[in-house]
Amino acid sequence: MGDPVTIPPRSGTAFTLDRGQTLTVIDPEGRQVSDLLAFARDDLREVISSGRTLDYANRIYLTTGDQLYSNRSNVMLDIIEDRVGRHDFLLTPCSKDTFRIIYGDTDPHRGCFGNLAAALEPYGVGPDAIPVAFNCFMNVPVDGATGSFTVEPPLSKAGDFITFRAEMDLVMALTACSALQSNGGSFKPIQYRID
Repeated sequence: MGDPVTIPPRSGTAFTLDRGQTLTVIDPEGRQVSDLLAFARDDLREVISSGRTLDYANRIYLTTGDQLYSNRSNVMLDIIEDRVGRHDFLLTPCSKDTFRIIYGDTDPHRGCFGNLAAALEPYGVGPDAIPVAFNCFMNVPVDGATGSFTVEPPLSKAGDFITFRAEMDLVMALTACSALQSNGGSFKPIQYRID
């Protein structure tokens, strides 16, 4: 196993993942979200799909044994090990507009959306191509009766992780999320390892 790479707080990165390789996303300090995106390397218009994935899984909380599908209904990633069991695939990456509209920030950070866009630009992915991310460790309880939801601190503890296996050659992007409300009130790093 290689050494993990650290993503500093409130930043993001992009990289390639070959079919058959595994990606482990690690929460080194606990209670920190990481937005994950995947694009098919041979056609960047094929992208991870919240709608398709949740439809086929028939539930909103995904964990070990579940698969993440593309907008073309192809499996992109298998979840092969999950030490947390609570992640979000409903909410869009936080952005300047998130902070402005929801939190009233007058000088908002560019958020995960801006970090993802900057990281993916060298791979030819533009901002309008960024979909809903798989938000590793994000804790979004949903009221089954009303459909209302809240964003609560992640359940992840220091060293917890989720591991994916690539089912196609991918361009990946990850963040250390920039929203205080998603991360238990503080900004922390995220780590990842490719094997």
